[in-house]
Amino acid sequence: MQLHARDHEPARTGVPDAAADPSDHAETAPAAISTRGLVKSYPGPDGSLTHAVRGLDLDVRRGETFAFLGPNGAGKSTTIAMLCALARPTSGRAVVAGADVVTEPERVRRRVGLLFQHSALDPDLTAEQNLRVHARLYGLRRADVRRRTAEVLDLAGLADRRRSPVRTLSGGMRRRLEIARQLLHEPGVLFLDEPTTGLDPHARAQIWEHLRALRDRQGSTLFVTTHYLEEAEHCDRLAIIDRGRLVARGTPSEVKAAIGDDRVVLRTSDDAAARRVALLLVPPERTVHVDADGVWLRVPDGSAWIPRLCAALEVHGVAVHAASATPPTLDDVFFHHTGRSMAGPAGTGGGR
Repeated sequence: MQLHARDHEPARTGVPDAAADPSDHAETAPAAISTRGLVKSYPGPDGSLTHAVRGLDLDVRRGETFAFLGPNGAGKSTTIAMLCALARPTSGRAVVAGADVVTEPERVRRRVGLLFQHSALDPDLTAEQNLRVHARLYGLRRADVRRRTAEVLDLAGLADRRRSPVRTLSGGMRRRLEIARQLLHEPGVLFLDEPTTGLDPHARAQIWEHLRALRDRQGSTLFVTTHYLEEAEHCDRLAIIDRGRLVARGTPSEVKAAIGDDRVVLRTSDDAAARRVALLLVPPERTVHVDADGVWLRVPDGSAWIPRLCAALEVHGVAVHAASATPPTLDDVFFHHTGRSMAGPAGTGGGR
């Protein structure tokens, strides 16, 4: 059964051609996740509708690591709730691990694992006890519980801490234990909602090493939501969501290639004067900005532009304190499509 959009639902919107997903036209195995026109709306106190997810079309291949990227409040967690059959779509269709989220919700829940943002471990139980409780809740046979518990503890690198109370484990160890818990019933798709939230950089790096090993050893499909831009670089493909709509998708290199130009930043003794000088050098279609970072502009081959800019500024008596040229980042992609930075809160017009 497919739910049909009501008259007041937002229309489905596509992703710009420059960010089109190459898998749309490729012959591949059945997708691990496939959505068409997925919408989730909530009634507001004044009777109006708030659209958390708007016409989402998405395909995630089996065995890949897929990042769902966006600021807080963009619709990431709402999408996961629908894909895990924990929230019913307002309209549209989604098939996850071969089961429809509306007509076969129980099959979906048995075929997926979900790592929540916040810990659900019992700190007073040992690592092994936490896993056994979860295994029984999922209906694993007693004969399988001991075997699967040992297997996932080994996979998480926690076999030697199986009898340690959870409260004695580090933050990174607890997160690995939670991932292990979601693998007990051998799900086809593992959803990880902000898997490294609250962890220090070292622990975050360890979690990603663990996820890469997990994908390589188990062939698991990993669907990761994050607002850490650098984490999307670990993934095979990504989609960027903003205010419930997809704004870009593809491999990290593909979505950055849509921008193309390098970002050149100059810190000078007089940024206003430096901007006027730079505008004399760059083609008329280029813009030069001044903000807290200094004077910046986008040009091809930024490193070749720095000597020209510095020489011109010296002639005009403007001292250059620092200069840099960097290729496009995922934050640049987000800014390109939305007009604001990922660092700003969703729904605001925060600048770069």
